[in-house]
Amino acid sequence: MQVMLKMLPRYYSHVHEHDNTLITKNFGLHRITLKGGKKVRFMVMGNMFCTELRIHRRYDLKGSIIGRCTDKDKIDENTTLKDLDLKFEFHMDKLLRGELFKQISLDCMFLQSQQIIDYSLLLGLHFRAPEDLKGFSQPPPTMHNRESLPADDGVTLQGELLIPPKGLLLVTHEPGSVSTAPGPHIRGSPLKAYSLGDKEVDLLLPGTGRLRVQLGVNMPAQAKRRPAQAEVDSTEVELFEFYDVVLYMGIIDILQEYNAKKKLEHAYKSFKNIDPQGPQRISAVEPELYAKRFINFLEEVFSDLP
Repeated sequence: MQVMLKMLPRYYSHVHEHDNTLITKNFGLHRITLKGGKKVRFMVMGNMFCTELRIHRRYDLKGSIIGRCTDKDKIDENTTLKDLDLKFEFHMDKLLRGELFKQISLDCMFLQSQQIIDYSLLLGLHFRAPEDLKGFSQPPPTMHNRESLPADDGVTLQGELLIPPKGLLLVTHEPGSVSTAPGPHIRGSPLKAYSLGDKEVDLLLPGTGRLRVQLGVNMPAQAKRRPAQAEVDSTEVELFEFYDVVLYMGIIDILQEYNAKKKLEHAYKSFKNIDPQGPQRISAVEPELYAKRFINFLEEVFSDLP
């Protein structure tokens, strides 16, 4: 609460100046007094997964690797996974990617100015598989594990084999032509796409509808297995090399200052970890290094096309 109140004037100015900010929207800071006198404080924030599309996977990405994985026995469809659980890198339109990292840099500069660390990119994926089946009339019989594909939104079932639907299409945006009323997750102006000649664009999902593309909202991309994740065990076999995905994202957990407690945590974990690069890989590092590492990691996740 104290951190929020202290940063509030600058936070307000940042959100007002950058209507495409990825930083979570805070709508209210409240306190109630329960019977018996106990005080409870809570915040009301925007839900960046407020979407008509199902979120198949969720990731909390910090750019650190020490302890950033999830116990496989505890994973279900609603689990929020971590950095080391991410098997994909994402390719998107050149202009969309450029706008994304321009805003991420601005947001990180603001958080750094407020001495904030430990923030994350909350990333949600809606999977739409490629239009073609990569030469298969049906998926090969050895690839029938239901767990090997994302959740079953928009797919048909043939015995134990999943056939994915068609993918995504960017179409030119015409003002007034899209019935996508702004909601709490909607940010600034529609984005332009390099692939359509620097024109404002919408996303067309065959069989679903037409959605407004905005920064962090309804962003189309292609998911490809990350090179470091090429060798996985048989329970994680993917049917396809690429998946079309719709991305939802925002920067969350923005209220942790780099205070004395965090400096002590950094010193302890650096001493405990024998890895020479341990101090750079743990979560609790000073704000400038945290921001730089965060951006560098995301540039690998949302990699530029060759």
